[in-house]
Amino acid sequence: MALGSSSISFTPGFIQLRRPHSTFNSKCRSRTLLPRSSSNGSEPYSNGYPSTTVTQNKPFQGKPEADVIVIGSGIGGLCCAGLLARYKQDVLVLESHDLPGGAAHSFEIKGYKFDSGPSLFSGFQSRGPQANPLAQVLDALGESLPCATYDSWMVYIPEGEFLSRIGPTEFFKDLEKYAGKNAVQEWRKLLDAILPLAAAAMALPPLSIRGDWGVLSTAGARYAPSLLKSFAQMGPQGALSATKLLRPFLEIIDSLELKDPFIRNWVDLLSFLLAGVKSDGVLAAEMIYMFSEWYKPGCCLEYPLRGSGAVVDALVRGLQKFGGRLSLRSHVENIVVEDGRAIGVRLRGGQFVRAKKAVVSNASMWDTLSLLPKEVVPKSYQDRIKRTPQCESFMHLHLGFDAEGIREDLGIHHIVVNDWERGVDADQNVVLISVPSVLSPDLAPPGKHVLHAYTPGTEPFELWEGLDRRSNEYKELKAQRSEVMWKAVERALGPGFDRGKCEVKLVGTPLTHQRFLRRNRGTYGPAIKAGKDSFPGHSTPIAQFYCCGDSTFPGIGVPAVAASGAIVANSLVSVSQHSELLDAVGI
Repeated sequence: MALGSSSISFTPGFIQLRRPHSTFNSKCRSRTLLPRSSSNGSEPYSNGYPSTTVTQNKPFQGKPEADVIVIGSGIGGLCCAGLLARYKQDVLVLESHDLPGGAAHSFEIKGYKFDSGPSLFSGFQSRGPQANPLAQVLDALGESLPCATYDSWMVYIPEGEFLSRIGPTEFFKDLEKYAGKNAVQEWRKLLDAILPLAAAAMALPPLSIRGDWGVLSTAGARYAPSLLKSFAQMGPQGALSATKLLRPFLEIIDSLELKDPFIRNWVDLLSFLLAGVKSDGVLAAEMIYMFSEWYKPGCCLEYPLRGSGAVVDALVRGLQKFGGRLSLRSHVENIVVEDGRAIGVRLRGGQFVRAKKAVVSNASMWDTLSLLPKEVVPKSYQDRIKRTPQCESFMHLHLGFDAEGIREDLGIHHIVVNDWERGVDADQNVVLISVPSVLSPDLAPPGKHVLHAYTPGTEPFELWEGLDRRSNEYKELKAQRSEVMWKAVERALGPGFDRGKCEVKLVGTPLTHQRFLRRNRGTYGPAIKAGKDSFPGHSTPIAQFYCCGDSTFPGIGVPAVAASGAIVANSLVSVSQHSELLDAVGI
């Protein structure tokens, strides 16, 4: 899931409950502004997925230099580049794929428009200091996202199946029916303990943070009064509990002596969908922020009309509105370092593109390391990256099918848990399903549905490593490992669904994930546990070289990567420019 919140997003990312209403202008689609090509350097993928560029056959078009070069057009990279353009920097985004968006890009086959990643979002319509970091960036760029709103998703668990609803009271009814009165009491105890901490967890807007001592002005001095006020309102006990915000969320669960199996399993599931780790590894602040978004009066979930691609399109529009550039099918072969400073990049084909002020990588830490000359990277830096544990990869199932015979009350999201005892992070145990055409019908031809199912960062790469994608062994393993998704889809859609009648059937594996998203071993991201390690910052041992995205603070998920991109952009401009931006967007 990939939360994107609070956007929670089902799939590569954060729980985006992981990342709207319609007025989409197709002329603004980034793929029309920057046309894709399926020839001259593309090869068809054996799964039937759209082609992806693997070579660069023509020279880079445009001025071969910029103030700042951003490698990769994932959400973190686009947020960084968009804000830099807003700060009047000459910024150039270089993207290897023929579509922007990274793990959040969308693609179209036979009139079906598929999300490749996040699909569960919230917080897009919020404004001000407590808004979703991505919403803050879009606000700074003068862009908005029309969204469809909803308040529930279907859950299929060993105990039964039910419609899980967000809000302050609705979930209690589900708990009493499926888990019993003890679970209700413990859930109430949990909410009573953590919701008062939400003000402290949300008191410091991510857009105010930068990576130098200027943060004392843009964040410290600016928001200290509201932070102190929130602590005062909590009283001594609440303030003491707030010291656990940067500790694992499990410590709060244990301190409250919550023992009901369903409650602990449910919290583990939410934690895993949010950050790729269970409650013993997720930061308490992240979970508290999510709880405050989902269980406050009047809360709702949001889906961007026209899918996650609409999020990417909005960021691209914002980037180009302020003069930023995006070059697709521009594969960065390596980062050029001279005298200990990053001075630009060399593209596949040999062309050099100069960066006058900085180079920013939106690639994973492992992929970024492979772009750097080994002789300039300190061994300690290399060793930290190499020993950082990885989340596992994904299985994907993309389907296009006729809506006839499918129940009309079908919801957009479905979660299937096969066995609590195995743990939510066990392979083949949890399947997430998104049917976004329920809320955004134009994602599919008239009378049709589009569906994305996946196993959320739990598929072992080792099963696939070294396999030839054209071999019978690969095809047989793909059929075997995708069956758990097919069965989950059949359970969610009911007897009216017939897999044999699907007009589009695409099965993606960790090799697909690795190849299309250029993710080392197809990983979801770093499996860094709170209290045992922390996500790296954004600066590096190489001058003028920075990193953003899910390998950096604050971590995995749409809100987190948006915040990381903003932090890098803020760090590359003056404190006065940064403060002016905060004033302009009202935070």
